[in-house]
Amino acid sequence: MKINRLNELTARQWIKFQKSWFIHNPPPRQRGVLRHPAKFPETLAQEFIEFFTKPGQVVLDPMAGTGSSLVAALTCGRHSYGIELNAAYADIARQVLAEERIKLGDKAIGLTAEVITANAANFPNLAGAYHLPVSDYVITSPPYWDMLHARGAQTQKKRRTDPELDVFYSDDPEDLGNESNYETFILRLSSIYASLQPFLRSGAYLTIVVKNVKKGGKIYPLAWDLARALTATYTLKDEKIWCQDDIRLAPYGMGNAWVSNTFHHYCLQFRNV
Repeated sequence: MKINRLNELTARQWIKFQKSWFIHNPPPRQRGVLRHPAKFPETLAQEFIEFFTKPGQVVLDPMAGTGSSLVAALTCGRHSYGIELNAAYADIARQVLAEERIKLGDKAIGLTAEVITANAANFPNLAGAYHLPVSDYVITSPPYWDMLHARGAQTQKKRRTDPELDVFYSDDPEDLGNESNYETFILRLSSIYASLQPFLRSGAYLTIVVKNVKKGGKIYPLAWDLARALTATYTLKDEKIWCQDDIRLAPYGMGNAWVSNTFHHYCLQFRNV
């Protein structure tokens, strides 16, 4: 029998994960994390973490938001570190992690789940200042360019009626979600991910969940442009397509032009080799 060096899944679980697309409809979000306008589902993050790591290894999310990746890592027995620029979201993440520790009880003893309020663009300095260990896996979902600023976004229309919910991440110019120039956005984002490379274990995987975006009547291939930019640093191994089938269809362009309802994301798999 071959030794499984990557994870502790069964052969059946391994083969199931190898499917190039999957449907994942996350459970309803709890009120405490609703403030974040584009939360990443813990249940999805856990599936990836359990495939790409073993218990006790270290997971990193350089754009942690309200801590979905860290919660998932804690739940399945991994250490985790997250970097988050927005102090309010970082505080929410710490609270959510504290609550998860209580739920897990003895299972969480000895596990690190640390949220650092800082700019991931400074990761090399942060790694030294906070004595961060080498990571075994990175899973993250960046801003989808500045699309949260698009007033036509259906999800944003709903959020504008509730003053307790954020429509976009912040007003901070360092926030990538506020970068209006697409080429500059790709450069800044890819530079952050490339800067992680010296702090990743050789052979470690990096999963970036992202989607192509529509703006001004055209599509910007964000996932593909990011993949191309990062091939100078990592090996692009594969992609998994996350499909959502629980979102109501909207009649975009009906009777006039083709405009799809985009209910899929790309989970890009890179490897540090």
